[in-house]
Amino acid sequence: MGLGGGAVVVNPLLKTEEGSIDVKQFHHMRRFANLPMGRIAYVERGHGQVAFFLHGFPLNGYQWRGALERLSPYRRCITADFMGLGYSEVSADADLSLPAQADMLAALLDHLKIDEVDLVANDSGGLIAQLFVARHGSRVRSLLLTNCDVDEDSPPAAFLPVIQSAHKPGVADRFIAPQIADKNFARTDKGLGIAYTHPAQLADATIDCYFAPLVSSPVRKEQFSRYLLALEPNLLVPIREQLKQFAKPAHMVWATADIFFDAKWADWLNQTLPGSRGVRRIEGAKLFFPEEMPDVIAEEALKLWGISRVTGSLL
Repeated sequence: MGLGGGAVVVNPLLKTEEGSIDVKQFHHMRRFANLPMGRIAYVERGHGQVAFFLHGFPLNGYQWRGALERLSPYRRCITADFMGLGYSEVSADADLSLPAQADMLAALLDHLKIDEVDLVANDSGGLIAQLFVARHGSRVRSLLLTNCDVDEDSPPAAFLPVIQSAHKPGVADRFIAPQIADKNFARTDKGLGIAYTHPAQLADATIDCYFAPLVSSPVRKEQFSRYLLALEPNLLVPIREQLKQFAKPAHMVWATADIFFDAKWADWLNQTLPGSRGVRRIEGAKLFFPEEMPDVIAEEALKLWGISRVTGSLL
């Protein structure tokens, strides 16, 4: 799916302001799938085999806009918002557990008549990607993981205070609302900025895109809390043996300055996944580097998929 209007032809691996997806365009591109779980928000761009991008917490699919720009010449790129985050709309009592999120993704693929995908994931999206592999592994053609929960490091110790805050009422009002009211505060280490390599570059519109839906109603505030609590139990150690059986191509791209997910866990994945193609470390980068450095994601994805970034043909 294109952006509409006049097409801009660019090298998909070069950063460019012209033709880039901004918040307004991303909102315009959004579609909704009516699934048993609710109205699931998703955005797609491109044609051919499908690459499926899973966002982190507390973000939504807008996190992957740069990757969609760069990779849509080679894949039908799709990103969906998890239930309880972003712009997906589910009932007040919807199951927001992480296994339910993985099953929602499978239902979305069924709805779109997609059998198999290349998974690309970050943060809690990487956790759900691993659950998806365990529950729907036959539908995964390849797996590209960036900083995320891994095995015993789930949830990571540095994130536990945020999860524990959800045991008290009003966590969205305490954690999200102040960052909407004061964007400069959001860019600090006390807010969203702690997860960005260059937080000063976070646009006001980007912060609003991520945070506004989370506090848009009492139901959404309560769902935000429940999503947080769903991250509390460790769901990865129980699927360790299933991950050891996943022999499809896999690759890890890991920021080294992330306070949440140490690079040693990328090495654990490299040793555990039989089809691993190794680990690339991004020195000095932080958790949400896939949003800030989409060229890196594009480069590593194309290598994993066996596609020449020069000719667009298979290597």
